[in-house]
Amino acid sequence: MANSIAHGVRSTANQVLAGIDLTGQCILVTGCNSGIGFETMNALAANGARVIGLARSWARAKDACAEVGPRTIPIACDLADLDSVAAAAKAIRELQVPLDAIIANAGIGNPSTLQTRYGVELQFLVNHIGHFSLVNQLTDLVRDGTGRIVMVSSSASVMHAPREGIMFDNLDGDRFYDPMTFYGQSKFAVALYAKELSRRLRGRGIAVNSLHPGATRGTGLRKNVGLPLRVVLSPMQLFMKSASQGAATQTLLAASPLVTGITGEYWSDCRIAEGNPLLTDSNLAKRLWKVSAHIVAANNLSPSKSTLGTARMRRASKVAAIK
Repeated sequence: MANSIAHGVRSTANQVLAGIDLTGQCILVTGCNSGIGFETMNALAANGARVIGLARSWARAKDACAEVGPRTIPIACDLADLDSVAAAAKAIRELQVPLDAIIANAGIGNPSTLQTRYGVELQFLVNHIGHFSLVNQLTDLVRDGTGRIVMVSSSASVMHAPREGIMFDNLDGDRFYDPMTFYGQSKFAVALYAKELSRRLRGRGIAVNSLHPGATRGTGLRKNVGLPLRVVLSPMQLFMKSASQGAATQTLLAASPLVTGITGEYWSDCRIAEGNPLLTDSNLAKRLWKVSAHIVAANNLSPSKSTLGTARMRRASKVAAIK
């Protein structure tokens, strides 16, 4: 059915949902307060879905949800804080509603200086570990047979990830740090997690896919880029997607009947695309899962570990030692 999809690079979130009634569905979106996350939430709610909107703070989630309307429920979730992630998962569970889809949209990119928390570089923590923890705590709420999980990756997972995919011996950036390499690594981890999750949930009939939203204006990812590069990128914005166009692929994957039954794929411009060749490495995917679960378990609900900064947290046993 994917071959029959008429949508493409310039389609918007509203266009991919045209004529689709989502009344009775409940869909969760992280990073709902700006850019493609906001446009995703807005399009879903406009078509009748109840949307749980997560943002880094309660105020940001509340303001975004208020702008979209009464079909939304704001919840605070700081993906850099595993305590906050656990609290968000608890709040979602207390709503006692099944989830038709989860869209893991939030992310950060290219901080100029190394920042770590829980002994892990910040981009890897926010883009992958935070979502890994959140989604895994909520998978039992996703409807069997029809549920969908959508993980927002990036073309950086192909172009900028390290050759080995994941630098298990350098997750804290202690050996070296390059912002774009670590961004690529984090987004590759997102796609690889989606691949493994699709295998684990296939028996329940839950579709899990990852995607590249496309170069999009207004995402906030440029704010950490140095001034010279921002000057170069500014004219390029004329050729970038709008936020609504950037939201199209994830909205399609979360709610369109055109992709029913498709799982374990990497998408771009509303089409199945070529991802990183390492996405086929099931052993790498299983190792990533094991390492990620160890990070979450070792740091779960510990207030003493909540300080974020450039200072690296030392541990008696390094995550890299996990085989």
